[in-house]
Amino acid sequence: MAPEPHSRTTWTSAFGRACGVLLQAIVDGLSLTRISPNVLTFIGLLINTAAAVLFGFANGHNYVRMFLFAGLVIIGAGIFDMVDGRVARQTHKVTVFGAFFDSVIDRYSDVVLFFGLLVFYARGNRLFYVFLAAFVMITSLMVSYTRARAEALIGSCKVGFMERPERVVLIILGALFERWGVMAPVLWVLAVISTVTVVHRILYTYQQTRHLAPIREAQVLPIPLREPQPQPRSEQLPASGAPQA
Repeated sequence: MAPEPHSRTTWTSAFGRACGVLLQAIVDGLSLTRISPNVLTFIGLLINTAAAVLFGFANGHNYVRMFLFAGLVIIGAGIFDMVDGRVARQTHKVTVFGAFFDSVIDRYSDVVLFFGLLVFYARGNRLFYVFLAAFVMITSLMVSYTRARAEALIGSCKVGFMERPERVVLIILGALFERWGVMAPVLWVLAVISTVTVVHRILYTYQQTRHLAPIREAQVLPIPLREPQPQPRSEQLPASGAPQA
């Protein structure tokens, strides 16, 4: 007799549940400390900055070890990136500013990692990869910018593949396996797929907005030739006697 569907399990699902339990335990512990979710977000940036320093100080003799350490540090930063929103929801501290702050800090975290790689290749006189790292840095920002700008116009623009989690995973893989020269092809993959994502979002936004009416220029108000004379204080108060806002 075949086993019941609910009794079937795989090692991947068991691993996923175990990670979920561990992550929730971390969230519960951080929630008890009453730490601000914005502080957790900023700590993630500091940890990513430490990883960027490891990239930047790597050289031809120690780069395998330094990249390995950097990859492990980025994993640590990723934990803070995963728990800040969960802590905010669990402690009822979800705010509009928190979402804005998280997005801004994520952009800094992206840039600082690629800047560390750029410094590494510059110190090794690998000019081509300096330009490649700089290009990936720009496209990573454009992936986020095109979505943010499009969603300000059409509400949702989640098309494309190369979001921040995918970028972080690829950078971690490149760092952990740099012994076999993995970071260079990772940069190529990031450059190509990020560019495709940007173009996809541009085309998608064009398709969604081409039927909309054109935006008219705001009418320019005439500038008075002279400043209006101030009214007496008694005329500036409304009927209720309260000062106007």
